[in-house]
Amino acid sequence: MAATTGNVRASGDSVPEIFESMDYGPAPESPDVVRAWLDKYDRSFGHFINGKWVKPEGRKTYQTKCPSTGEVLATTIQGEDEDVDLAVAAARKAFESWSTLPCHVRARYLYSIARNMQKHQRILTVMESLDNGKPFRESRDADIPLVVRHFYHHAGWAQLMDTEMKGWKPIGVVGAIVPWNFPLMLLTWKVCPALAMGNTVVLKPATYTRMSALMLAEICAEAGLPPGVFNVVTGNGRFGSKLACHPDVDKVGFTGSTEVGQLLRRAVAGTGKKLSLELGGKSPFVVFDSADLDSAVEGVVDAIWFNQGQVCSAGSRLLVQESVFNPFITKLKARMSHLRVGDNLDKCIDMGALVDETQMKTIKEYVEEARKEGAEVHQVSASFPKHDKGFFYPPTLITNVQTVSRVVREEIFGPVLVALPFRTAKEAIALGNNTNYGLGASVWTESIPLGLEAAVSLKAGAVWVNCHNMFDAAAGFGGYKESGYGRDGGKEGLYEYAKPSWQDRPRPNCGEINYTTFAAKYGATVPPIPGSGTVGDKSLTSDGAILPGIDRTYKLYYGGGQKRPDGQYSRPVTGQEGRVLALVGEANRKDVRNAVEAAHKAAPGWGKRAAHNRAQIVYYMAENLEIRRQEFTQQLQLMTGRSEEDCRREVDLAVQRLFYWGAYCDKYGGTVQETTLYGVTAKIHEPMGVIGIACPEEYPLLGFVSLFAPAVVRGNAMIVVPSQKHPLSALDFYQVFDTSDLPGGVVNILTGDRDHITKYLVEHQDIQAMWYFGSAEGSKFVEWTSAENLKRTWVDYGIARDWTDPQQGQGEEFLYQATQAKNIWLPMGDIFAN
Repeated sequence: MAATTGNVRASGDSVPEIFESMDYGPAPESPDVVRAWLDKYDRSFGHFINGKWVKPEGRKTYQTKCPSTGEVLATTIQGEDEDVDLAVAAARKAFESWSTLPCHVRARYLYSIARNMQKHQRILTVMESLDNGKPFRESRDADIPLVVRHFYHHAGWAQLMDTEMKGWKPIGVVGAIVPWNFPLMLLTWKVCPALAMGNTVVLKPATYTRMSALMLAEICAEAGLPPGVFNVVTGNGRFGSKLACHPDVDKVGFTGSTEVGQLLRRAVAGTGKKLSLELGGKSPFVVFDSADLDSAVEGVVDAIWFNQGQVCSAGSRLLVQESVFNPFITKLKARMSHLRVGDNLDKCIDMGALVDETQMKTIKEYVEEARKEGAEVHQVSASFPKHDKGFFYPPTLITNVQTVSRVVREEIFGPVLVALPFRTAKEAIALGNNTNYGLGASVWTESIPLGLEAAVSLKAGAVWVNCHNMFDAAAGFGGYKESGYGRDGGKEGLYEYAKPSWQDRPRPNCGEINYTTFAAKYGATVPPIPGSGTVGDKSLTSDGAILPGIDRTYKLYYGGGQKRPDGQYSRPVTGQEGRVLALVGEANRKDVRNAVEAAHKAAPGWGKRAAHNRAQIVYYMAENLEIRRQEFTQQLQLMTGRSEEDCRREVDLAVQRLFYWGAYCDKYGGTVQETTLYGVTAKIHEPMGVIGIACPEEYPLLGFVSLFAPAVVRGNAMIVVPSQKHPLSALDFYQVFDTSDLPGGVVNILTGDRDHITKYLVEHQDIQAMWYFGSAEGSKFVEWTSAENLKRTWVDYGIARDWTDPQQGQGEEFLYQATQAKNIWLPMGDIFAN
């Protein structure tokens, strides 16, 4: 942008001199309106609770400063326990009326907020840039329009809840905790779906960036939102934990670092709270030799230097095909030389200031460590502010690194890009997936088949083809692996703020448990010694002679075959009258390891099978089960002591349930999202991967079928622990698997102490989800232990469900648990530029 006439007179440059140098002139945005709002409250703010400002006496304070200039914007308070109690109580009271409003009424409120935000769009933009340090241009063109879009979009979901979310209801009070990198946008991702589904919210913004959240709360009140529906409380990180752990908070929605996400997972384990986590990332930016290199270079700018690289989905790992690696790096360095770093309110800059001095120190440490290891560090610092205020850091490119280098493995959360070459597409996918994270990725190629195959192969919640960091309210955003679980946006995001209509909030009270010793002892529940019982009489008569029956040994089942337990112990299975019906294998830690390996061998092939083929196999299971209807009925009757009619009904329901899930094999693949992108945004429902499943004691056949079948039809492999007390129906089922052409390793069955096996399943680093239907203590253990690698969990907190009821034993809840949504973004523009 050429300098204005006023700037020419001030600088003394003539117009020809300006055109000769092509220097940028400053184009600052005025902060006067924001300052007027701050001055209205004497630059001193409390919480916003129940529709009004609340400033309790005796609270410590915190100064919010502009990262670019160090200017003190305002003083806010550091909340205490009583403040959380007050806010949650207000939200709980408001929930009683808000959740019962007609859908149309809630939609009108959200629509009103959207309209009011548009009226105040400029002041929100300036406030966001002052508060966070990001360029005004990014706040104006990206953040605030997307905030408004989310309110409009979710006003529509509020209107349609009765039809589109039939069978679901609001959860209750939502505790939302958001970070500082996109203060307003990320809180909107939590607040909008929560309010649309009939929940109320208590929000805790980040310590560094509180002001835009407080301004939004006032705008919502101005728009007529009832008091208590949306509340904002301020405080430090520990204060956020107090909010999450409050007994009257029913759901916690968190965006932030993986480390804090792990702490939150442990903090709310066993409480019955719903939890969604959108965490860190180390996203690959994959450039094939078929890419338009100049476009890809511009994509890198958007991927890593947008918002100073303080983006969880930043494309911080640049993977370039070897044949074009050197020319691409040359082009990229030339482009870096034109990036401008400056004051956040200047409309002509590309990068603003980092949020805080601590963040800057961390980034410097990463870069210096890489330099000491022999990496090549390229930085551009020619276009920097002339003043020495603010936390400015130059765009940085690091090459000559190894896959094990710390800067390659860990999230830096700054304007630092690392680059590595690759030779083949398979190597690119392997490198792209060689991370604990799985939030975002982008693929750059002019070959659409290559782009789509790479997008499907990369394990991330959002994959952009020939673009990066595209977001919209209609497409859910969230991660795989240690990037968390749950989605923000789209219909897939609504399930994070709703629960099945039949379900009440679980409130287990299992007290403290020892996570080290829980279920650790092998063979603790049934002494594996002779004399604990004898197998009932199996003698038979042939030609007048009495012959001893041939003993049938129930083994473990994994990899498509029957395996003896590693520990070489068995446990007795008794019937209702105490008679020993059979002995089954007692699985241990090594059996878990073997079964997980078998599942991982089977998972890729099974996940890629045509849905029709999977359906045929599941229908075949139903056919083979019905052929053995009487046999399974009698087995159930012997184990449970229930009537023959009741047991036969369980078998018949199991057949029906297999048909139900067979029908879903090719009917839940995904949708085309209607985003604002000129192009196609395709949501696909990918399998979780390998799932551990601990079945309930009740309905030993139906519960087993109801859990493995949805996982199977959606392409997962699994290790199933059947009913501990009545496992024989599940063990007899492995013959059904064998005769139904199910590939070996897709379903693996381990018998024994359910909690002992569960312990090693949930501790296993290569299991992607754990389903547990057992005790409250076991549920708490599963949730707490899952924090290690942030696997998804589904537990019952010791509350039995009625597996014969279609509402409780099948349906969308099971599909949600068996899949993870991935959105693939495909822009267009060769013919029309929209």
